[in-house]
Amino acid sequence: MKLLLVLGSDDNYGIIGETIMPLGFEFIRYRHALKAMDNIDEIDPAAIIISARDFPRHWKILVQFVRSERSKESCPIIILKGESFSTEETSKAFFLGVSGVISDTLENHEELNRLKQILSRCTPGQEGPKQRQFFVEPWHRIGLLIANLSSRSIIAADVKTISATGLSFAPANSLPLKPVRLHRELRECSLRVGDAILSPVCRITGAGKIISLEFVSFPVNQRRILDQYLEGFHAQESA
Repeated sequence: MKLLLVLGSDDNYGIIGETIMPLGFEFIRYRHALKAMDNIDEIDPAAIIISARDFPRHWKILVQFVRSERSKESCPIIILKGESFSTEETSKAFFLGVSGVISDTLENHEELNRLKQILSRCTPGQEGPKQRQFFVEPWHRIGLLIANLSSRSIIAADVKTISATGLSFAPANSLPLKPVRLHRELRECSLRVGDAILSPVCRITGAGKIISLEFVSFPVNQRRILDQYLEGFHAQESA
């Protein structure tokens, strides 16, 4: 799946990448809206994010161009708005067929969650519990502890999303997980799902304010426990 990012500045590129990486998109970025439009057919994006601050005139043209051939279901479009983006402009955006309008500050958890929810809801291939990524709420009773053997400390993780293949989290305390490097394996992890405590081996796949992990392996029968717990999530959403 390809996610087309039409961003003139670098301000939001890093945090967008960190936030959306767990969803499995391949990122393709253009700094010029017209060049992005010229290559839409070749790129064939599953979703598009465009900055209205960087392209105050061209975002509407791009949305109309894409919607002439691609529906909201097949290609969601998200507008990143600046402070000058008015309520009237927001109404126009939804009338033209955008899937969401989100503040480009991306400073709080709610904005980042909205971004992920739009993409995970509209993106093909996210239907079943095996592929679906779930947003973790306090009542889900999901937690993660990581032993940082080099500093002899325990990292408490605030789990943001979870799927059958991995999770994303923000450190819940001030203790750093160092060194944070891609593809590093973490062998001392305790994952709580409901009443069960699992011991997965995890690998870092994304590092930043939000850290992404993939599950490398579980002890015997523990992956089944996770799968069954996530099936319960899926059943609740389908009810």
